[in-house]
Amino acid sequence: MSESTQQFLPPSPAVRLDGRPLRRRGRELWARHWVRGGSLVALLTVCGAVILALVRDQTGTEGFLVGLVLAVLPVPVLMSVFRWVDRVDPGPWRNLFFAFAWGSCAAALVAIIANSFATEWLATATADPSGAQSLGATAIAPVIEESAKGAAVLLLFLFRRRHFTGVVDGVVFAGFTATGFAFTENILYLGNAFGEDRMLGSSGLASFTVATFFVRIVLSPFAHPLFTVLTGIGFGLTSVARGPHRKALRLALPLSGLLCAMGMHALWNSSSGVFGPFGFYIVYGLFMVPVFGLVTWLTIWARQRDLRTVLTVLPAYVAAGWFGPAAPLALSSMRARTAARDFAGRTFGAGAARSVSEHGRHATALAILRDQAERGIPVPDFAARERELLERIWECREPAGAALLHAARSTGRLPSPPPYLDRLAYNPYLLP
Repeated sequence: MSESTQQFLPPSPAVRLDGRPLRRRGRELWARHWVRGGSLVALLTVCGAVILALVRDQTGTEGFLVGLVLAVLPVPVLMSVFRWVDRVDPGPWRNLFFAFAWGSCAAALVAIIANSFATEWLATATADPSGAQSLGATAIAPVIEESAKGAAVLLLFLFRRRHFTGVVDGVVFAGFTATGFAFTENILYLGNAFGEDRMLGSSGLASFTVATFFVRIVLSPFAHPLFTVLTGIGFGLTSVARGPHRKALRLALPLSGLLCAMGMHALWNSSSGVFGPFGFYIVYGLFMVPVFGLVTWLTIWARQRDLRTVLTVLPAYVAAGWFGPAAPLALSSMRARTAARDFAGRTFGAGAARSVSEHGRHATALAILRDQAERGIPVPDFAARERELLERIWECREPAGAALLHAARSTGRLPSPPPYLDRLAYNPYLLP
């Protein structure tokens, strides 16, 4: 084993840990944390109240309620998709709640105020209200909206750095932010469409409400998430950037992602004006669907890369005694993880199933952390974070060892012996 590998390894736990928890933060740090969190919650609450009042003022009470009911339909689906993407190394729900709340409240409020101001200014300056509306939708709205949504990804990148470890995290954070933004925007569009139908007496399939619902909810619910995910990918690549020109690269990647998001958004908004009456379908088929497929492929590739990292990094911790030999094989497969959780639930109860899930989550975070450190990516407080993850892993060792061994065998991932055991000195006492 190389010196670079040995220097990060903890002492072998052939003798149990003393059970003492990590040192708690000081009272001043905790007070600052709660003040900052409380201020953020208050800010988002105020933004939410203001944006709801503005939307209700524009749509009317009935339009607002209709828009709210229809706009909420794709939200659970999109949230479930992005949470599924994050299954390998799921972060805390509070980060996702913040992203959704920022998109639906703060970003939406900034967008509706800034867009209205910019459009009115253009109409006054050019004396062409229709041209100002078109220019605002194609050139100004994409810049304002993608910047407002991207701010949430930036805040999570800066203040939740330990949970922002790669492309998958960027995709998930951006996806939740854009889902929240689209939710509020859909309330406005659907509410206004319902109001027009009431004025014109339209109903049925020919109504504006049905047409708006089909375009925004059925045909393109992923539009806003797709735009902002490009920004998230830029930040995700930044989190793993390395090399002699790291600073320039770390600045260029998120800016490039943001510019791509703005460009895609502008193309989408201008589809009818640029390509004629069938422009929406042309842009949808020639640009949106291929980009969606490319982003999906990149996300799945990044997720599989995290699983490969688990397989290649955890054997070093097997050698130190933190895991049984089946753990890297089982934890590098989502199928085996599910089998381990199900086995623990059937055999030991729901609490054991949760422990196995936590064990896998912490083991993945540990593998990614160690991989970044060994590849020369700056990892602040590596030793403290590694030790914290190891202690949490050790707390879940009882049900996890047997469950992972069963999963590795039942899914055919455990050869006899595992391929890396002939290269490692491991403690047989710790085998499950």
